[in-house]
Amino acid sequence: MNQNFKIKKNISFSAFLLLITLIFSAQSCGINNIPTYDEAVKASWSQVLNQYKRRADLVPMLVNTVKGYAAHEKSVLVGVTEARAKVTQTNIPADILTNKAAFAQFQQNQANLSGALSRLMVVMEKYPDLKANQNFIELQSQLEGTENRISVARRDYISAVQKYNTEIRTVPGSWWRALMYKDAVVKENFTVEDAVQTAPEVKF
Repeated sequence: MNQNFKIKKNISFSAFLLLITLIFSAQSCGINNIPTYDEAVKASWSQVLNQYKRRADLVPMLVNTVKGYAAHEKSVLVGVTEARAKVTQTNIPADILTNKAAFAQFQQNQANLSGALSRLMVVMEKYPDLKANQNFIELQSQLEGTENRISVARRDYISAVQKYNTEIRTVPGSWWRALMYKDAVVKENFTVEDAVQTAPEVKF
């Protein structure tokens, strides 16, 4: 009886050691990489959305301040307002990170707002009184900070997506994808030209 107990005990201990070995082997083989990288992409995307929203929220205050000094610059002001409206009114689908058309539309809308803001800043150079207005100076500062945050958020998102996409398309990640993560698909990334991506230049 004691002998049988010892054998069972050894078998149980061996099974436990095997389980631990498999767990650590799985970790070292990257079994959890895909969901881990997927979560990193989602977190990075949230930051992108947060910073773009921050910029969109600044636009009405900026336009209203400019109107008081340069109301006749109607086309520029309307351009900024319309670009901002497209950004805020466009529905962002839940699958945007894997929806090529929706992602491209999101990029285009944001690029249009960047372009409109750039034109507005160029026009403002003609109005020294506006440039000296304390409220405008504060808005400029906030806009500059937001553009910097957008740049960082985009960079982090691009890096996270590259890491995730590479993982699911190369060995051993592609094996784990076939076995356990069949719903893992390539995610969209920012692809607009550098000239379009350039943030509005905010001068003081």
